[in-house]
Amino acid sequence: MKKLLILGAGTAGTIMVNKLAPVLDQSEWQITIVDHHETHYYQPGFLFIPFGIYTKKDVIKPKRDFFPTGVEVIFSGIDIIEPEKNQVKLTDGKVLSYDYLVIATGSQIKPEETEGLVGDGWRKNIFDFYTIDGACALAHFLKYWEGGRMVLNVVEMPIKCPVAPLEFEYLAEWWLTEQGLRDKVEIEFVTPLPGAFTKPKASQLFGDFLDKKNIKLTPEFSTGRVDAANNKIISWDEQDIAYDLLVTVPTNMGDDAIARSGLGDELNFIPTDKETLQSKAHENIFVIGDATDLPSSKAGSVAHFQADILYENLLSAMEGRPLRAQFDGHANCYIESGFGKGILIDFNYDTEPLPGKFPLPGIGPFSLLEETKMNHYGKMMFRWMYWNLLLKGAELPIESQMMMAGKRV
Repeated sequence: MKKLLILGAGTAGTIMVNKLAPVLDQSEWQITIVDHHETHYYQPGFLFIPFGIYTKKDVIKPKRDFFPTGVEVIFSGIDIIEPEKNQVKLTDGKVLSYDYLVIATGSQIKPEETEGLVGDGWRKNIFDFYTIDGACALAHFLKYWEGGRMVLNVVEMPIKCPVAPLEFEYLAEWWLTEQGLRDKVEIEFVTPLPGAFTKPKASQLFGDFLDKKNIKLTPEFSTGRVDAANNKIISWDEQDIAYDLLVTVPTNMGDDAIARSGLGDELNFIPTDKETLQSKAHENIFVIGDATDLPSSKAGSVAHFQADILYENLLSAMEGRPLRAQFDGHANCYIESGFGKGILIDFNYDTEPLPGKFPLPGIGPFSLLEETKMNHYGKMMFRWMYWNLLLKGAELPIESQMMMAGKRV
């Protein structure tokens, strides 16, 4: 019997197993999915926890709820991937062989990579919101905070969901206003980027929103260390920024198993063909989601669009056909801007966000590069779509390739 092994049961891995299980003959193919956690997290929801919009129970469900029948599920850590032997060793000692391997091990924050970040201030007045524990701890802190300097610092790129730090700042400004604390808090956004975002036109728009909300933008700040004793972040060129509350987006890295296996770059992301999603080093290995080194956003929508491409190419590889499906870097992101409104951007490798209507040309109902209530509703509806459609591999009315219809150039 042939074996398909999927490593990682987050967004990307779960979508892939649900797409492939119905079409692969179970008398010929054994499908196995491995993950070290039994709980599935709706990661876009972490952003809302500090402001009391969501609670912990709103963003977690058992992973087993989303696996199709006939699939072997193993909950274990991954020790090492051995491509030359077509096998994977798990931390419990089990060895799994494969004919084809899909790596969907994602990315994770590594605050210990920054000197002083994990120390006396960690989870006291230094918090992340990219983990469930960090988001919940920050929510508790904000309940009792009476004001001061709030600094959000992105340590380095790439990060999961590049718009999330901006959303946090926008929501913080809204929440502080609602609490009657806005005039008691200075907000600063400190980023290594030359502007508010990775794409120039969207960066200008988002920067204008920061100005409108009286949020200071400090670009091109390359964080070297944190002086927690004196509440300062210090750049490699010795600039320093003081804080009372530091909300950090630490270094993001691929899974440690990728490093142990010698498959990744310096951040443990796997060199991947940016169009076919095939490993650049091994023909029977494919990579999806945050585990790749692609110049696309590390976001749930990207994993969804990649899944359509990987589905076609993996089946082609299994049948000995050329890999014809091509991923174009498509990303689609709703950005909460506070006060019940949101912004929507749609872009890919070559085309930056443009204004227009989405997904129906001229109709919408969503507006690109505009702040509207409908875009906010789209963001809030996405949680239901995530749990009930996207994870289960359902076809959504959004093409995996970015469409120019409805956009104004």
